[in-house]
Amino acid sequence: MDAQPVQNELCLTPKQMMEQAEQYALGKSQKPTTTTLLLAVMAGAFIGLAFLFYITVTTGSSGEAWGLSRFVGGIAFGLGLVLVVLCGAELFTSSVLSAISLANKQINLGQMLSLWGKAYVGNFVGAITLAFLVFGAGLYNLHDGAWGLNALSIADHKLHHSFTEAFILGVLCNLLVCLAIWLTFSSKTALGKSLLVLLPVSLFVSSGFEHSIANMFMVPLGIAIVEFAPASFWQSIGMQASQFTDLNVSHFIVANLIPVTLGNIVGGAVLVGLTNWVVYRRPSLTTTPTTKITPLSLSPSEATMSMSVTVKEILNPTPITVVAGSRVAVAIDKLNENNQTSAPVINQSGNLVGFFSIHDVMVEMWCTDYRATTDLKVEQVMSNELITVDANQDISAVIEYLCIDKEQLYPTSTMGYATRLATGTLSERARALKVSRPKIIPVIENGEFIGTVSHKEIQSVLRPLFGATESQATLSEVEDAQMA
Repeated sequence: MDAQPVQNELCLTPKQMMEQAEQYALGKSQKPTTTTLLLAVMAGAFIGLAFLFYITVTTGSSGEAWGLSRFVGGIAFGLGLVLVVLCGAELFTSSVLSAISLANKQINLGQMLSLWGKAYVGNFVGAITLAFLVFGAGLYNLHDGAWGLNALSIADHKLHHSFTEAFILGVLCNLLVCLAIWLTFSSKTALGKSLLVLLPVSLFVSSGFEHSIANMFMVPLGIAIVEFAPASFWQSIGMQASQFTDLNVSHFIVANLIPVTLGNIVGGAVLVGLTNWVVYRRPSLTTTPTTKITPLSLSPSEATMSMSVTVKEILNPTPITVVAGSRVAVAIDKLNENNQTSAPVINQSGNLVGFFSIHDVMVEMWCTDYRATTDLKVEQVMSNELITVDANQDISAVIEYLCIDKEQLYPTSTMGYATRLATGTLSERARALKVSRPKIIPVIENGEFIGTVSHKEIQSVLRPLFGATESQATLSEVEDAQMA
């Protein structure tokens, strides 16, 4: 027997990674404010620790190859994102991926900005607190002050970009940070996630890209050294505090923090989050994959009803429909008002783009632990794959589709071999079938949606096959008696 391929469950596909990203993004918006703030403080401190590591491993490396020194520093800085990922901390630069939830209409703009604000404030508190702890510990005196001089040089360099340069460096930085986060969605192991973040982070650090949260640690540390370091420190490095006058709060905010933050948002939310959403998740409302019901091939002797009745003759030309962009709550209200549980979905131009049912809503509620989102749209939960029938199709084909599953009735392979033993007559097996098919089928004519056909319309066609109605039969009997 040939060995069957085994799917590697430790590595997800890009589409599955997108699903993980959606859960990751939505999960951020569902945390209580206190939890978000505390996790954000942790993240700010973690990134500060990473920069602390970077300063230490790059201090005194002037004699080493420039690129190699920065690469080692980049690997060291990777500790910060590893801590954030594995400890579940709330980092602003990864929280911008919540733009995915906004695109999915799972949260509104206010909720997204609130999440960003809480993460940003918490990160600042964590980073600035660590900066003053590091200063208080006197780490700037390490290696005869070389550690402090390295920190000052790094911080001062960050304030000498133009606004455009700082913005673009911020874009490039968070492009890599969010790609690192995105890569972790492919792995289910802690070691795998840790290794996946190292190279993207090393690239952004070694290339000098700008990270707003890292700068909340690095620049305030430099400012603290300039303002409060004793004279003995300046004597040890042979420099004066006046040589670093650009290291001040106002210059930091205007020349670095604002443009870098804006760049981080674009790099993460747009270039990573929304770009992947467009590729894998953006609802398509222009074309709808459809499967048409195929016609029957019955000989005259097999036909028990007129084959001249077409779908167009009995369809409902004004069916209940829902609009793709409408809220699910509105769609459910419309179904309730018309005593229905499903309906075709159209776009603003009246084109058929999907099918909406209460089944879709139940699945959505199960997937979100029954947390209803008031802004959830029909297009987010509807089925995009449709069963349609041509307007000129014979109604017999529709009847067969709705009540007969040929794969169950004739259990054979594509080569014509029986796949299981079938007992009983054909009629007995047909009556015993359990077939699950839609009760409402959209009708298409020349590519356009013109109505629906359902059990109700088919019922009206089948009734005449059983003879006259009771009232008609009674009237006929009375007339026969009068004639007698």
